[in-house]
Amino acid sequence: MDLSTLSYQKFVQFALEQTNLRTTLTPLPSQEKFKSLKANDNKSVLNAISFCAPKIKLLRSLTIEDSQSMLVLDFAAFSKPEYDAPIFCANAFTTPSRSIVVLDLNPLYDVTIHPDYKEKYYKKLMPLSEKYSELLPWGGKLTSESLKFFSPIVIWTTVASSQLVHDVLFSAFVDYFKAWLELIDEATDEKDESLVLLNREAQHKYLTWRAEKDPGYSILKKLFGETLAKDLVRQFLFDGVDSLGSKTFLDYFPEYRLENGTVNKKRSMVGKSYETRPWNSAGEFIAD
Repeated sequence: MDLSTLSYQKFVQFALEQTNLRTTLTPLPSQEKFKSLKANDNKSVLNAISFCAPKIKLLRSLTIEDSQSMLVLDFAAFSKPEYDAPIFCANAFTTPSRSIVVLDLNPLYDVTIHPDYKEKYYKKLMPLSEKYSELLPWGGKLTSESLKFFSPIVIWTTVASSQLVHDVLFSAFVDYFKAWLELIDEATDEKDESLVLLNREAQHKYLTWRAEKDPGYSILKKLFGETLAKDLVRQFLFDGVDSLGSKTFLDYFPEYRLENGTVNKKRSMVGKSYETRPWNSAGEFIAD
């Protein structure tokens, strides 16, 4: 597959245009800090943007494009903690041969433990996963350590790269982002400060997990060096991990503590693996 015919920029532009139709986006300082980064290979083009809005704490995008070897999209949007809305998440890594994709409205609260949250946000969205299940099929082995941060409508796939796949992925991105914007539009701010604090901690737990487990860190480290890569992860991609809360990764996930007190860096090590989609069309968890 010739990657020069593909780009994730139209995904980002669509999201910005749609958001600007509904609210006012304000650039964040992190955009200015990271937008002019130059890759060490002098080939990869990086584009970094970050905004906030009245109901949106952070809407940010990082794309990396090298027409010879890879295209990367890392897009996320978080509501302010006064709302318990899901987190929009779109991650895609495309090479000339394969495309690895995660697209979801990540739940703030584990939907297998909080059925009321699943009912509130996902019941009416279940047709989305059905719509794309054939062209973007379940990507295979996924452990429960990651599953707790996914919703019943998650698209997790690894498929051969093609123009068709890229077009289908754009269509899915459009549908999922519009659905997220609708949820934000409908969201009412929580008046109970204790519940706002729970939302804040849920976001911080998510950010802490993602900052520690980010699969793209090795690419960032190769392109920008270790120091800049860490800054990108903690101050841009998962901005808030150092400010929304004070708990550490091991506070939230003690099962990863090694005997020497450090974090076990192995991936996909905890819990059962799921080879097929573990939710049915009604969003019910059907795996053992």
